[in-house]
Amino acid sequence: SEKTIEIKKTDTGGTYKEKYDKLVLSPGAMPVIPPIPGIDKSEKIFTMRNVPDTDNIKSFIEKENPRRAVIVGAGFIGLEMAENLHSKGIFVTIVEMAEQVMNVIDYEMASMVHQHLKTKNVEFYLKDGVASFEKRDDGRLSVKLNSGRNLVTDMVILSIGVRPEIKLVKDADLMIGEIGGIAVNDNLLTDDPDIYALGDAVEVYNPIIGKKSLIPLAGPANKQGRIVADNIAYGNKSKYEGTIGTAIAKVFDVTVATTGASEKLLRKENIPYIASITHSGSHAGYYPGAIPMSIKLLFTPQGKILGAQIVGYDGVDKRIDVIASLIMCGKTVYDMEAVEHSYAPPYSSAKDPVNVAGFVAENILKDRVKIVHWYDVQRRDKSKTILLDVRTREEFELGSIEDAINIPVDDLRSRMNEIPRDRNIIVFCGVGLRAYLSIRILTQNGFKNLFNLSGGYKTYEHVVTKQSNEDIYGKDVIGRNDDIYQADVDKQKVFDRNIFECDATGLQCPGPIMKLKNEMEKLNPGDRLRIKASDPGFFTDVRSWCNVTGNLLISLEEDRGVIVSLIEKAMSLPATKTAIAGNNKTIIVFSDDFDRALASFVIANGALSMGRHVTMFFTFWGLDVIKKKKRPRVKKDFMGFMFGKMLPKNSKKLGMSKMNMAGMGPVMMRLRMKSRKIDSLEEMIQNALNGGIEMIACQMSMDVMGVKKEELIDGVKIGGVATYLEEAEKSSLNLFI
Repeated sequence: SEKTIEIKKTDTGGTYKEKYDKLVLSPGAMPVIPPIPGIDKSEKIFTMRNVPDTDNIKSFIEKENPRRAVIVGAGFIGLEMAENLHSKGIFVTIVEMAEQVMNVIDYEMASMVHQHLKTKNVEFYLKDGVASFEKRDDGRLSVKLNSGRNLVTDMVILSIGVRPEIKLVKDADLMIGEIGGIAVNDNLLTDDPDIYALGDAVEVYNPIIGKKSLIPLAGPANKQGRIVADNIAYGNKSKYEGTIGTAIAKVFDVTVATTGASEKLLRKENIPYIASITHSGSHAGYYPGAIPMSIKLLFTPQGKILGAQIVGYDGVDKRIDVIASLIMCGKTVYDMEAVEHSYAPPYSSAKDPVNVAGFVAENILKDRVKIVHWYDVQRRDKSKTILLDVRTREEFELGSIEDAINIPVDDLRSRMNEIPRDRNIIVFCGVGLRAYLSIRILTQNGFKNLFNLSGGYKTYEHVVTKQSNEDIYGKDVIGRNDDIYQADVDKQKVFDRNIFECDATGLQCPGPIMKLKNEMEKLNPGDRLRIKASDPGFFTDVRSWCNVTGNLLISLEEDRGVIVSLIEKAMSLPATKTAIAGNNKTIIVFSDDFDRALASFVIANGALSMGRHVTMFFTFWGLDVIKKKKRPRVKKDFMGFMFGKMLPKNSKKLGMSKMNMAGMGPVMMRLRMKSRKIDSLEEMIQNALNGGIEMIACQMSMDVMGVKKEELIDGVKIGGVATYLEEAEKSSLNLFI
């Protein structure tokens, strides 16, 4: 009422008053700092909001030379911090409570980011949170997670999110909106006619959902500043039309962008929508260097564009800005088809990825094709539905959806009699184009109930594979010279060796490894092969292949979505397995019989006591041996639920292979062991972990039997057969129990 503000001088602590005619509030947003025990007791826990925060983190790194950092939260800022710390040679661990990173995008788009983070050897935990922070005697921090894990780190960065900084506004009795931001009208006026507010602290109109939202972005804040200045100078004539939330971030090599509403938001607001996923090249495929770009488009049943998300490498910013402009103008997918782009082969295609997304959307709206999504495939009634893979036979053999039949599109007309006409038919290919052509062929030949898998096998494969990347960091302390990210890159030009080129891009596992093997067989010892692959799994597979075969991995790096490896053929490869075997011991634990599990750990701990490195590979029924006694609740499909019901819950529930006697046998055995002062099976398991025995759970067995990582005891790693075989090659003893 006095139109006065009181100001405190930060240097002296003194205060003074200032009068105003008009006042502008732009307090911004403040980092969310949850009440986690120990969060306020360490100078090694940082937040990231402004330039001083950045300076503090930079100064700490330069002074303390940290080896490991934990980032709590995987939003835009958290992932950008991960990249920056990674580039400084710091091992990065991300902890995220949600099931995905970057919650502003949808799950299937985030899954692409997950797989990219794995190629950088970034450790990250999903669906897990921080329970407490504790100082250690050595000056480092213990970060205890809800899952029971304990992460030892040199620094922590909180990136959990932001909330409006509204304390001053509340103290002044100005109106706060329903969702916790400063309430303003179209002129950005508060409920006081002489006080304006703008930026991250205000609630703005979201035209997609027709409601006020909190959208903390720099672009809208700057535009709001111009409008406020106009309204102060010329009267309240300028109006702010709202914000649709257009944002972009660089996550290592990929670019992630979003505009408008996500599928999650549309579901929450009960807004009818259709979702479509397309994969296109960043520019014309016949011009070198085209790399994939994935677009998820959301639109109403009438065709109005509601939102879009893009994950790619080149040209993502250009495409998201075009779609954002169309949304702000209230345009439709038909306008997307017609929008005119600049075109030259190095920059785009005659049919730009934005046009292609519009074409596919029109096909859906005009009922030329019906679509299903990856989650529909998982929920399908198998008795009424078949899966038809129309890729080539070679592609099919390298990986497909379980139970799919393969009829390549080029053979479709001559093999229609193999397709039942009384079932729903889900057709899929790599990205959706060949499936669409196949559906047109089948439709014209009288087939009904045909559906195209949106995004094709590429999207499906990204989503159904393991998303998190936990427990990859085996040591407590990391040295600057440790090989934690990739093989040392040989930057020197080599003139005295022949270097051959091989392109395995587009092939899926095990295609790149098979091609690598075939090409290496053609070379002479000392020759080098530079091989390119786009399959994310090749990043780890090529390491294991070189370790097993004795060839030398010279360099390994990812170049904008393409994994490039340089390998030198060994001068003399090992003639026999024993030539490369060492004194390590490997044990495959296949059985969940109590006595056999006992024998496994007796042998393993015995070998450990003799100074041998021991690897235990738990597969199929053997997984029951390493389940937690108190397992967390995890979401399972029907078959996983049934396996869990029928199988032993943990090592305490294992039966005997002989003399089980309805469960009395194991009880008698345990009593006998106790009387003879023999460690229990559970004590042997813990001793094995404490002693450094490497326990690996078979990923394929876990997938088949519905066992989740969270159900296994802490310290168990997840791996595949290649991981086991690499260890077996180093071993002089391999046991199958």
